[in-house]
Amino acid sequence: MGREFMAATNVFSLILFLSFSSCKVCFAATTTSSLHEQNLSAQLNPFSPRASLIRYWNKQISNSLPKPLFLLSKASPLSAKDSAILTKLATQRSLSSHLDSFCSLANLFCFFDTEQSLGNHDQDSKFALYSNKRFASYGGSRLSGVDSFKNYSNGLNSVADSFLRYSRDSTGHSETFTNYGNDGNVANASFGNYGSGATGGSGTFNNYDNKVNVPGLRFTTYASDGNDHKLSFSSYSDETNVGAQGFNSYGKKGNGVPSEFIAYSRDSNVIESKFTGYGELGNAANDSFAGYGNSGNTPQNSFKSYGTGANSGIDSFSSYRNGANAGQDSFQSYAKNSNSGKVSFTNYGKTFNPGNDSFTDYGKGSKGRTTIGFRSYSLDRSFVVYNDKGVTFSGYSNTNSTPSDNGGSVHKRWVEPGKFFRESMLKQGNVIVMPDIRDKMPDRSFLPRSIVSKLPFSTTNLARLKELFQASDNSTMVRVLINALAECERVPSHGETKRCVGSVEDMIDFAVSVLGHNVTVRTTENVEGSKKKVMIGSVEGINGGHVTKSVSCHQSLYPYLLYYCHSVPRVRVYKADIVDPESKEKINVGVAICHIDTSAWGPEHGAFVALGSSPGKIEVCHWIFQNDMTWTIADRA
Repeated sequence: MGREFMAATNVFSLILFLSFSSCKVCFAATTTSSLHEQNLSAQLNPFSPRASLIRYWNKQISNSLPKPLFLLSKASPLSAKDSAILTKLATQRSLSSHLDSFCSLANLFCFFDTEQSLGNHDQDSKFALYSNKRFASYGGSRLSGVDSFKNYSNGLNSVADSFLRYSRDSTGHSETFTNYGNDGNVANASFGNYGSGATGGSGTFNNYDNKVNVPGLRFTTYASDGNDHKLSFSSYSDETNVGAQGFNSYGKKGNGVPSEFIAYSRDSNVIESKFTGYGELGNAANDSFAGYGNSGNTPQNSFKSYGTGANSGIDSFSSYRNGANAGQDSFQSYAKNSNSGKVSFTNYGKTFNPGNDSFTDYGKGSKGRTTIGFRSYSLDRSFVVYNDKGVTFSGYSNTNSTPSDNGGSVHKRWVEPGKFFRESMLKQGNVIVMPDIRDKMPDRSFLPRSIVSKLPFSTTNLARLKELFQASDNSTMVRVLINALAECERVPSHGETKRCVGSVEDMIDFAVSVLGHNVTVRTTENVEGSKKKVMIGSVEGINGGHVTKSVSCHQSLYPYLLYYCHSVPRVRVYKADIVDPESKEKINVGVAICHIDTSAWGPEHGAFVALGSSPGKIEVCHWIFQNDMTWTIADRA
């Protein structure tokens, strides 16, 4: 027993010696590295993921330039022991049983919901700079007054707000949501039994959830049994990316409840809205959809049992989904069994790529003077079991003409100032606006390759991923998983090479495969100057300022740190000092990339909207945002 233990100890000592020796050799090769880097390396356990990463870097990268500490800092923080244990659990497919420990130890972001709760309140409230709260039975039986939500949950990584039984049975009470949840990452808001039984007053949503990545909004039995409680959605969910909104039993059994959707989901990408039992059994409802889903990309809207059994309801769709790319709307049992209602479609669905809409049991069983009219409605529509009485089609179009908005003028999208610029602007002394380059993603780390290689990562393995991250159906986590997988599995565009990476080693391999072993990686130094006017200081062209190629890597929202990396041919990359225009002090070092060939870009790209040109006619530049990065061939060995 003693001899076996001594033998094992000697073997372990030999392994430890060789590991330290190899580590010293690899550190010795980086003689030009900073003192901070050397100190960091000296403190690492040679068996830790970070030490392994440094050895891998030295093996794959042929130059001796200082290592990018901003990238190495994203490596897994796991200890050698924890890494070994979690690797074994991943191999055995049993990580889900230890999800809390896995997420905590590996610095993942696995939970998107909060459990905070606020009780009843009987006074006017002004919520400014407020976030992530659950309101239960808030403002019940209020008499008049106003609750206002201004700058609420703005600019957050993950928003999880819940309004349950809010303003129930109130009289003459109003709620105003202004600048609510804007510029966020994951927005998950739920309105249940909101305004139920309310009389008079109004609910206004203005600039709600605009510019959000992965919105998830649910309105359940909102304003049900209400009486003349007006609801208005203005600039709601504009410029969002891949999310869903659900309206279930919204305005059910309401009396004279007008609802207005103005500029709803405009310029959004793959937004999905579901209206189920909306206005059901209502009396004299007045719902209008104006500027809904305009200029969006592949919007999907589902109307099921909308206005069912309603009396004297008016629903109007004006400039609905105009200028959108494709898309799909489904109207099932819409206005079914209604009495003396009126539904009108004006300038509906004038898409520049045909979509597909279906109408099933639309208006079936309606009676009285129910009128349904279509005017300037485009092609690819399917009508099944449609009430043939009181239905008119005026100007129904079978052509796929270029859409127009507001009397023929093409809708002008808003693009953040400074997001795109011309190469000529990168000159010393120029004053320009810098966009918001701050990283709004949750703080996360890469996983070691030994773990990430054993985790499922495909839509075909979605069931396993849901089990791993304990994601329930229709949860925010499921949307996060699906959206990331969809982007990673997207077919590359013409001339593009792409890969999603969950470890630094995988990122290094991809960059090397495109650019060779003599590479380096850069990012903008900090976030100073964001959303302000800045002055350009000295400018340095990477690779001599010549046209070159690069690999750009952008963060994707996922439980562990995940990057979408792709090759970018024909670019010029610059490093520029960013100077405060007043004090003339350097506040940042920005990295900018200029795309020389834009001929394959779509004409609706925000760069052409901002700069006023079209594909292939101009170059387009942008900054590398915080925690994004670009790889290039190194200027020196």
